Amino acid sequence: MERVNDIDLGKFKVWNAITGTKQETKISATFFSLVRNSELQGMLDSIKYLNERFDNAKYGYSWVFANEEPFLETFIAAVRSAFTSGTPHFVQIPTEYWSYPDFIDQDKAAKERAKLDRERVMYAKSESYRHMCRFNSGFFFELDVMQQFRYYWRVEPNIKFQCDLPTDLFQEMADGGYVYGWTMSMPEGRKTVVGLWEASKKFFEENPSYVHPNNSMQWVSSSDGSEYNMCHYWSNFELGDMEFFRSDAYREYFKALDRTGGYFYSRWGDAPVHSIAVSFLADKLKIRHFDNTGYYHKPNQGCPMDDQLRKDLHCDCEPTKEWTWHKFSCTQQFYKLSGLEIPKLEPAEEYYVD
Repeated sequence: MERVNDIDLGKFKVWNAITGTKQETKISATFFSLVRNSELQGMLDSIKYLNERFDNAKYGYSWVFANEEPFLETFIAAVRSAFTSGTPHFVQIPTEYWSYPDFIDQDKAAKERAKLDRERVMYAKSESYRHMCRFNSGFFFELDVMQQFRYYWRVEPNIKFQCDLPTDLFQEMADGGYVYGWTMSMPEGRKTVVGLWEASKKFFEENPSYVHPNNSMQWVSSSDGSEYNMCHYWSNFELGDMEFFRSDAYREYFKALDRTGGYFYSRWGDAPVHSIAVSFLADKLKIRHFDNTGYYHKPNQGCPMDDQLRKDLHCDCEPTKEWTWHKFSCTQQFYKLSGLEIPKLEPAEEYYVD
C-alpha cells in the first residue's frame, strides 16, 4: 500500500477570484461544509467566526458547500457576499452518495430505527442523519469538485472559533506530513455503534497489510483489540489529507463497513469510523491535535487553561467549560500514547457533556 506520507506535496498556483491576486502555496486545500438551505444563518455565522479568527485573506483557500438538494439562489448570494477571500463552490450531492444501497433491507432498517427510538438514542428515527454519516464516511472526498484539492477542513453551521488562529493549519498539516487533525475527543454512545468494532476487526484481520506498523489502535481499544472503548475524534472539526481517504486501504475499509448495513441498521457515525480508520491505518505520529482553538460546537468547547495564552490569542471563552482536557475526554490517552507532554493545568470538573 502506498503510504500517504511518501507522496511529494509539490507546489500549486492559486488564483484568487475575489481579489484578483495570485498566491503561491505549498498545498491545495479547501474548507468543506455540508449544509442545507435552511441552515443559511448558521453557516453565515460560522463563516464570520472563521473570517475573524483565521486570516484567509492571506491564503485565499477555497470553500466547498455541499447539499443533498439544490442550493437556493438566495443561499448562494448570501454566502458569496460573506466572502472576503477565496472561491466558494456550491455542489449538489449525487443521488448515489445520498440514498439507500440496493442491499439494505428497508423493513429491517425501519424496525431498528424504532428500537433505537424506544431506547431514546439521539437521531434514532432520522434517515437523513444516517445518509449524512454514510456520506461523510465514504463519499465527500469522491465529489468531483474535491478532486482538485488534497486537504480539507470541515466547518459546520453554528460553530464558533473563540480564539485567534495565528497559524495556517493547512500548512501545519502539510509540513508535518499529518493525515488527520482534530481538536476535541470524547466517548461515543455505545448504542449507536453496535457491530462497528466487530466489522472493523474482521476487516483488519483479513487485511493485515493495511494496518500501519506504528498505529494507534490502543487509543480506540483499551483491551488489546477485544473491545471498542468508544473514544473518537469529534469530526465536526477535522482536517484531513484526502490522499489517506482515497487510499485503497481506507476505501476498502469503508466498503466492508458499508456492506454490513451498519449505517442504517444501527446508527454508525462518521466520527467513530474516521477515528478507528486513522487509529489502524495511519502512523500515530501523523495524527495532529490542534489545541487552543477556542472551538465551540454545542454543547462542548475548547478553551486554553493558561491565562496568558488566552490573552495572547484574544480568546472569548470560559475556561471552566473547557472540554478538551475534561476527565471524560479521550485526549489524555492520545497524548500518553503519542509520547506528548500533557499540560499541567487541569480543567474544572463541573462541566459535563449533555
